[in-house]
Order: sequence, then C-alpha cells, then structure tokens
Amino acid sequence: MIYNSYTNRLKGIVAEGRNKSNLNKGMDHFNLNLLSKTDSRKKVIQEQRAFSNSMHLSAQPLGAILNGEHLKNAKLGQHPDFVYLKGTDDVEYHYIVSVFIDIQGSTNLHKKYDLEDIFRITNTIQSAAIHTCIALGGHVQRLQGDGVFAYFGSKAMDKNMAVEKAVTACSMFTYFVQNDLKDLFLEDGIENINTRIGIDFGDDDDVLWANFGLMDVSELTTNSLHTSLASKMQAYASRNGIVVGQYVKDRLDTGTIIFDLVRDADGQVKRYIFEIPEKNFRYTQYAFDWFKFLKTLPFVGVGADGKLYIINQNEADRMAKLRNTAALLSSGTAYLNGTGTITPDQKGVQHQPHRFHYGK
Repeated sequence: MIYNSYTNRLKGIVAEGRNKSNLNKGMDHFNLNLLSKTDSRKKVIQEQRAFSNSMHLSAQPLGAILNGEHLKNAKLGQHPDFVYLKGTDDVEYHYIVSVFIDIQGSTNLHKKYDLEDIFRITNTIQSAAIHTCIALGGHVQRLQGDGVFAYFGSKAMDKNMAVEKAVTACSMFTYFVQNDLKDLFLEDGIENINTRIGIDFGDDDDVLWANFGLMDVSELTTNSLHTSLASKMQAYASRNGIVVGQYVKDRLDTGTIIFDLVRDADGQVKRYIFEIPEKNFRYTQYAFDWFKFLKTLPFVGVGADGKLYIINQNEADRMAKLRNTAALLSSGTAYLNGTGTITPDQKGVQHQPHRFHYGK
C-alpha cells in the first residue's frame, strides 16, 4: 500500500470521531465542549506538527522517489525554473503540464464529524495529493479550497516525461481516493468523497510565465489556454475520473487504448472543450482510463482480487527480464535453444521432437 501513513492517520481520526459521537450522546453537549475544547485544540496542533514532520509514501521499488525529502524544499507557487520572474515585468515562454485536482464531497463530513476532525480529514487527503505531485516531480502552484493546482515539467525534463509523470501522479492519487477512502468512510455512511481531475499540456509557444498582480499581492504563474482548460476539464470528469486534453493524449504513448470521448450526465458526447470556429480550431478532451494505465506501469502488479499493488524490486527485475525476453523473441533477433536459453544464433536452436501422428 503506497498511502499507508495517510490511510492509518485517517482511520485514527475517524475512530476518534465515532468515540466523540458516542460520548456526546451520553453527556450534556455544552459541558462536553467546555471540558474538551482546549485539550482537543492542543492535540490537533501537536498531532498535525508530528504528522507533517514524518509524512512518507511507502512503496518499493518507488521508495527512492516517494519520500519526504522532496517536500523539504518545495514552496507553494514557486516553480524553481521561473522564480527569477517574481517581482519583475519579465516574461518567458516555456511548456508546462497543468493539473487541477478537485476533492469533492467534503461537505458531507459535517454530518458526522466536528470541525477539528473535518480539518484533519480534509487536510490529510489534500496532503496526500500534494505529496504525490511533488514526489513525482510536480510543483504545487496553489491550493483552491480542498483542491490542488499543480504544474509538471521543467527546463531539464523531456515534455513526454512530464506528461507521463503528471498522469501517473493523478492516477495513483485517484486509486487511493476510490479504494482506500471509500472503504474508510462507508461505515459512517459517507459515500461521496471523490476526486475529479483535469490535465492539459501547453507547448513552448502556448505558455507564458509571468508575475501577475501588484507588489506583494502577486503570483508567479502562467497565462495559457491549456492552463485554463485543465480546471475546466475536471468539471467534465466523472466521479473519481480524469479528463485530459488532446495534446496530453498525443504525447502519452502507452500502446494501450486508454482514452474515450467525454460524455455528459445524459450520455451525450462532449467532444470539444474549446473551439475557435473562425480559426478552425477545435480542441478535444478525453476521458482517461487511469486504472488501465496504472496496470501498464512496470512497478504495478495486479492481485488475484483485481486490486493493484506495488511490486518489490526482485519481482520488478524478474518481470522486466521476461518483458525483454518476449520482445527479443517476437522481434526475431533472438531464439530459444533446446535448454530454454536465449541465443542470438539461429544455428544453435535445435529442432524439438514432436509427437504428431499421421493416420491414413
């Protein structure tokens, strides 16, 4: 489980919420609040500090990249490649992948939990999204309510790699929300905690980096159609769904059919997210099959129950070897000899005995 620390923390908060609820039934509400408010606030502050200092995503062979080290130097809205533009009138054109992660359904938490528990729950879920983005090379631009807006890409990163990292981070986080969170809150009757995500790619000529605002009331960010479309696309995503733009699809080579046209609640196709008819520009959005995509990743395995898991390093190496062997054999550049060993020499391949019986 990649998100063990986050899931365990949420389990503890939910359990405490249930205990509070049971206690509340047997005591005067005013007296309970009077006795517990100060101690509860202290506990929330201390717990949050301790958790922030120990956050980690546990996974192998991803352990090298999914750790808290990436969080130490991360700053909100400060992409390191463009921070020099802050406070200036300079601009720069450079590609970027824009990601908008919207966490929905948190309003329903008010039905079961108090404000302090709701803060801890929503902050933990949002922290998991932030951590996932940063661990996979993203830069969090801003927090919008429960949502997260992030960029993927840099001057040192290949454009296709930036797209792959963005969809990997979003797919992993969506799996966490759809599976771990669903089971966690169902027991309390909370059914609608979900995420909707939009992702789009803007190329060098389509993204302008600049300092927007006045003096200290300013933000280093991008001016781009594709930045705007990322947040617009998430509105068309289904529950725990991801919608991507045409330029993301063009750069994501998976060898697997993982895209479909977006449909609205009535089943009608919403093909174009943006159009400029006079310029004959029509931009297509796609529903992205993130579960199928995760299964194509080399570090992800599928259990007998159909659920995904992170494979260990030995299994990863063995599977990589098998894939390499299959590729060599199918390409005709290598052969299996009589002992089952791969050889590049066709002469070394022995004819295998057969037991065919030819009748009359």
